[in-house]
Amino acid sequence: MKFKATTVIFDLDGTLLNTLVDLKNATNYALEEYGYPQKSLEEVRMAVGNGVAKLIERVIPEGISNPDYQGCLDTFRKHYSEHLKDNTAPYPGIMELLQELKAKKYSTGIVSNKFDAAVKELKEDYFREVIDIAIGESANVRKKPAPDCVYKAMEELHCVKEKTIYVGDSDVDVATAHNSGLPCVGVTWGFRDRDVLEQAGADVIIDNPMELFSVLAAEADMQ
Repeated sequence: MKFKATTVIFDLDGTLLNTLVDLKNATNYALEEYGYPQKSLEEVRMAVGNGVAKLIERVIPEGISNPDYQGCLDTFRKHYSEHLKDNTAPYPGIMELLQELKAKKYSTGIVSNKFDAAVKELKEDYFREVIDIAIGESANVRKKPAPDCVYKAMEELHCVKEKTIYVGDSDVDVATAHNSGLPCVGVTWGFRDRDVLEQAGADVIIDNPMELFSVLAAEADMQ
């Protein structure tokens, strides 16, 4: 299967950036502040993907009904905003992929359930030269799998869905792509396994970043 795309929209965490250790550290800092048990890297891996509010809901006992929930979430946000780059880095092969997409004149964007300020900061710090725009969760943009962030990204990129594909690592990403009317390329190097992507209905699944070119039609005609 090949897609005649001129625009590629990427998920961030688990797709472009391996953010897991910094997310785990912020989660455990917040839990410790309120006297709750620490979570393993694997437990945090399975809890991420729907934004930080849902992450804290999943790791704190009794979820949002816990009276400490909001305080724990606020503590997480503050700590994470100060430490979001301590251990975070692009996955192997990502920079080469993005540089090649830029050289071939593809338009590129990031959409994330991470809060908008963090998404934009990470984009500027890691991908300033190779990604065009970044959209995160905000008051006016509903979290994925709602299509809001994708629509906003497409509007900012001045692209059409018939020539746009979505790349992500989770079932939430597959649902987001399909809710936006886009095909989804699932990636296996992130936070979810191949079987999750298959069950969610990913249109194509790739195992390394440069493999994306095997599912893109001949070099994008941007004229």
